[in-house]
Amino acid sequence: MTAIDTAKAEHRAMRFATIDDLLAEIDRIIAAERAGTLRRSGNWSVGRIFSHLAAWIEYAYDGFPPGARPPWIIRFMLKFMKKKYLRGGMPRGVRIPGPAEGTFGTDDLTTDEGARRLRAALARLKNREPSRFHSPAFGPVSDDERIAMTLRHAETHLGFVHY
Repeated sequence: MTAIDTAKAEHRAMRFATIDDLLAEIDRIIAAERAGTLRRSGNWSVGRIFSHLAAWIEYAYDGFPPGARPPWIIRFMLKFMKKKYLRGGMPRGVRIPGPAEGTFGTDDLTTDEGARRLRAALARLKNREPSRFHSPAFGPVSDDERIAMTLRHAETHLGFVHY
């Protein structure tokens, strides 16, 4: 199967205001998959998307993988992009140099396994469990910024899931 260019692929416009909005979307996606009405316009399974989103939440608590920190020039540029990403969302189709999948946390789980992992990670975030590690791209971020980044990240990936 040829990889889809996700920078150009069909993408649903989404906006999550709260973690609860994201949790409700997880439920809708699972229901659509069970009903047989789910369709994807990206490269990853729903389980992989859920797992990836969970991994990036977990990294703030458990540590980021080696190679997750971008070069200094990219970190410098990202400092100026942080507010734009928090307000308007993250770009699609961006790949981190190094990892084979272009990012980290790409375990291919079943939808149910990925949903369980994502819900557990979101519970930590919602309960404002203190993070132990700074963002490798943005450095220290507040709890509110971490939640907003998670929601924008989820919008980016879940926009490729249609029901």
